[in-house]
Amino acid sequence: MAVAIIPRAMIKTFVLDTNVLLHNANSLRSFGKSQVVIPIDVIEELDKFKKESTDLGRNAREVIRFLDRLRRRGRLGEGVVVDEATGGTVAVDLHTAPPADAGLDLNTPDNRILAVALRLARDGKEVVFVSKDMNQRIKADALDIRAMDFEKQTVNIDELYLGWRELQAAPDEVRDFYEKKRLHVEERLYPHEFVLLRDRTDPKHTALGRSAGAEGHEVMPFRGDISKIAGISPRNMEQRCALEILLDDDVRLVTLVGQAGTGKTLLALAAGYQRTVKDGLYEKLLVSRPIMPLGRDLGYLPGTKEEKLTHWMQPIFDNLKFLLRSQKGTGDGGRKVEDLLAGGLVEMEALTYIRGRSIFNQFLIVDEAQNLTPHEVKTIISRAGHDTKLVLTGDPYQIDNPYLDSNSNGLCYVVERMKGSDLFGHVQLSKSERSRLASVAVELL
Repeated sequence: MAVAIIPRAMIKTFVLDTNVLLHNANSLRSFGKSQVVIPIDVIEELDKFKKESTDLGRNAREVIRFLDRLRRRGRLGEGVVVDEATGGTVAVDLHTAPPADAGLDLNTPDNRILAVALRLARDGKEVVFVSKDMNQRIKADALDIRAMDFEKQTVNIDELYLGWRELQAAPDEVRDFYEKKRLHVEERLYPHEFVLLRDRTDPKHTALGRSAGAEGHEVMPFRGDISKIAGISPRNMEQRCALEILLDDDVRLVTLVGQAGTGKTLLALAAGYQRTVKDGLYEKLLVSRPIMPLGRDLGYLPGTKEEKLTHWMQPIFDNLKFLLRSQKGTGDGGRKVEDLLAGGLVEMEALTYIRGRSIFNQFLIVDEAQNLTPHEVKTIISRAGHDTKLVLTGDPYQIDNPYLDSNSNGLCYVVERMKGSDLFGHVQLSKSERSRLASVAVELL
């Protein structure tokens, strides 16, 4: 196939930082007709990660294999065509010496990577430095190099799907909805989207329903009257919607997004406890959360694997103890949690050990999912076998992963990509119900 000749002035040169390749192993294929340059220090840093049994290690190995395949087609030092349809190339740059006036300390790999971008820019190329490290982007900007984040898998957090919407309705429409248990609306709704119908003449006259039918123009009432589940009751409309979707066995993937204190983890645990322990619909309630920094071995904590997990899973233990303490019967919540763990009905697991498993007939909760990359979330969802329900919870404004933010994390990515699927349900919770103090802290601090 002939390669289209593109005028030199139209071609951009993208210099990639190591974290871009570790974040997305397919990033080298994402720049179309442009020239992609990988500084030699990036190759050295990939080499340090390649032996890790983590997603970072997997991505490093995948990138190295891809570059090795390109090497067989040409010299990487000169640039090898990645896509013959566009003519885009990938090259490895060995020259790290910056211009004399750059003022960069070349004792650090980050600065040597920046030096490559600076030299190419001084050579007259239209250079864009791509990094997920904010400090690197700041330094690039100071050197008058255009810098950007890798945004192939990002969403706009300000426009994130809420999982519910409010619709104005005529008085007779609200009344008919209560009587006929069905209402046709003009707006097209997403599958399992919730609707708050508000009487336009009397704002206090409302009805709560959810999307029904394949066409997305029908609203039906909730499927059940959930006054109390596992000893707790919903305290606001959003929590009521969350419990509705959590207890709907036709919805196999649920995401709950909200700030601290909105009840997302407690609601997920309550639904999982109800469906597993009380109703017996699942073999096990499996709860997991990422170990941050993600993928690091738990060996730096003392004790057995189970003892180490206790440190990381303490928030889960606290919520379970609260749930079980509110149940009727003898014994404190802590002892009841231990009994469930010993009996195998509830299992705690670090996310590091979830990968590679096939999870069948379980209610799986992944807490703190905002610390996962889109690829890592995809890996987890692909672990779900027959009759398994997966719930992802997290706060996209409280991210510990240094290379993710509220727009690029896997939790928000799943919300936007899955919102049209009939297997998916979502609720964004905004009202803190933990305590008055917690509510004020979220609002003012």
